[in-house]
Amino acid sequence: MTNTSRFVATAAVSALMFLGLPSHGAGKLASADESLLKDIAQANIAEVESGKLAVDKSGNAEVKKFAQMMVEDHSKGLADVKTLASAKGVDLPDGPDAKHKAVMVEFKTLSGGLFDSRYVKQAGVGDHEATEKLLKKTQADAKDSDLKALATKMLPVVQSHLQHAKDLASKTASK
Repeated sequence: MTNTSRFVATAAVSALMFLGLPSHGAGKLASADESLLKDIAQANIAEVESGKLAVDKSGNAEVKKFAQMMVEDHSKGLADVKTLASAKGVDLPDGPDAKHKAVMVEFKTLSGGLFDSRYVKQAGVGDHEATEKLLKKTQADAKDSDLKALATKMLPVVQSHLQHAKDLASKTASK
């Protein structure tokens, strides 16, 4: 091994360790794992986009605070997904899927308490229930240990968001 190739190999392993990814897990994902990773990315993208809209549109301080937390936490989650995708050679979607685009169109037509209620019910409770299910499926079914670790890291955050959203839904539904 030449000094140059030894340096490149050492740099690659160091970069993976710096990013918190085990070097043994580098390589292509199985197609099912790639699909799970893309779904996790999509969930984070949707939360960031709908959260930004809610920060701008909501007149409810609690909803705005929740929405800002969604933007911040899911931006961090998306960054973790992008890091893993990059290490595994996976191209991720760069925007919301058709389902979430349609929801955003609906959200843009709503205002006041109706907006707050729909946002919390759909993006808060509904999407987090779906994401919780996705992360549990990833933990159980993924073949890649790095993908399983990512799901394990994200699950408590999503569960916390879900509980917060349920609490908020009971408050916004009555208004």
